[in-house]
Amino acid sequence: MNAGTLLVVALATPLAMLAACLSKQVRCRMPSLLVLAPLPAFAAAWLMADGTSVVFPPALLGLTFELDTPGAMLLGAGALLWATAGAYAGNYLREKQNRGRFAVWWLITLIGNLGTFLVADMVGFYLFFTIASLAAYGLIVFEETAEAKRAASLYVGLAVLGEAILLMALVLLAQSVPNDSSLISDAVGSLAQSPWRGYTMAFLILAFGLKIGLFPFHVWMPLTYSAAPIAAAAVLSGSAVKVGVIGLIRFLPFETGMPDWGEALAIAGVFSAYYGVLVGITQTNPKAILAYSSVSQMGLLAAVLGMGLSAGDQSAPPVAAFSAMFHVLVKGGLFLALGLVAATKRGIWLVLVPAAVLALGLGGLPLTGGALAKSLAKPVLGSGAIGVFVSLAALGSTLLMLHFLRRMWEQTHEVDALGARTAWLVTAVAAIVFPWALYSDVADGPLQEALVLKEIWEALWPVALGALLSLALWRWGDLLPRVPAGDLLEAGAGASRAARRVGATMESIDKYLRQWPVAGSLLAVLAIALYVSLLIGR
Repeated sequence: MNAGTLLVVALATPLAMLAACLSKQVRCRMPSLLVLAPLPAFAAAWLMADGTSVVFPPALLGLTFELDTPGAMLLGAGALLWATAGAYAGNYLREKQNRGRFAVWWLITLIGNLGTFLVADMVGFYLFFTIASLAAYGLIVFEETAEAKRAASLYVGLAVLGEAILLMALVLLAQSVPNDSSLISDAVGSLAQSPWRGYTMAFLILAFGLKIGLFPFHVWMPLTYSAAPIAAAAVLSGSAVKVGVIGLIRFLPFETGMPDWGEALAIAGVFSAYYGVLVGITQTNPKAILAYSSVSQMGLLAAVLGMGLSAGDQSAPPVAAFSAMFHVLVKGGLFLALGLVAATKRGIWLVLVPAAVLALGLGGLPLTGGALAKSLAKPVLGSGAIGVFVSLAALGSTLLMLHFLRRMWEQTHEVDALGARTAWLVTAVAAIVFPWALYSDVADGPLQEALVLKEIWEALWPVALGALLSLALWRWGDLLPRVPAGDLLEAGAGASRAARRVGATMESIDKYLRQWPVAGSLLAVLAIALYVSLLIGR
């Protein structure tokens, strides 16, 4: 099988499985097969040569797929997480009557998520971005509790807002391309000469900033991840949120650089990083703690990309993708670990010890992927204020992760089966091994440079200081105010009333949205609308 064929198979496999769900009998059995859907994508990420591309005919919107280094890292990690979380979901859904519906929404979201890592043209990117965003509604609302419906309503409202903003950015980008090309690279290359570049940059950063949860657009994360089933929260927090990261990587003009916009993005990222920690340590629900950790970690990624954009540093995208790849596996793995912690603490150390290594890796624990990512990011961040703030953020990440581990210990389990435990261990091992295997693809120097005593010490002291602060948090943490998940949303009475109104509206059409043929039709109509909009934009 050649590289181009493998790339097509990567998306055709989950699409074929989705089509098979037309059969009610197959649909009910599909949860046990979810582990298979992303495996061709995983193979493509590891086997395909950098730059391999496939162009579809005009009848298929002329979609172009291409796999570069950032896309390959995110595709490989994302596909593995979707596979392991799919195995976990199969165990969780075994006795659920509506398991077939969950499998359908799962496959649609998977197709959208993997597609964003592969697609190289604007039409395709918006199509897959929209599919990944909207289909996640069905995963979030699956439990049908009041909390789940409210979270799903807020999520889909903000998702539609982000897609509208992104559509405006793409129309402006299309206006600046002299040869009517729809390729993202051509549009970004002509952005510097566009009379609309200021508006375009603002729309791009707003759209993708909303998707990755930059302050103040982070409010959907704690509510969504807390309400969704563990398997869904794992893929949404680990892989699906990275469609915003790959969007920033693909659409920001790193070759030419834009200092003002880059600095603004970096400052917003640093603020989000610290805000996520400060609110996260007030939480008691471990799911919410992981959500605020994502707010913080996505902020750090935004800071790296912002500084790269400011300096016109083309090494920033692969460095950010490396960090994002590590976050995919760690955050997804920690959610899976959370679902396995039993009330009796049976076999707890098989879960808790690897989870502790992964969690502290987010703070840069030496010899973990987090330490490697931190080392790679230093040249991009520089020695100025942003670089200092990002380095100190490792202290907060450690504090927050130790807080999570304590709360996880207090949790009861969601599922306890051999398949689920195997899925967790595979994810944990991958989070440890992948960064070491891929480091040379991103770094300018040899791996030994990341293992010198100076580098180890610079990674170790924030973790050690964060551990000391965690002792104070455990002793006096009860004195902290209890900020509700969703913080800003909960603080505004008007916003809460608006959310309830949206919730009531969404509930009224919920019966229709749950029917996957209707959802599929809506997505098809949305794709056609996008294509027409881009043609008009030209």
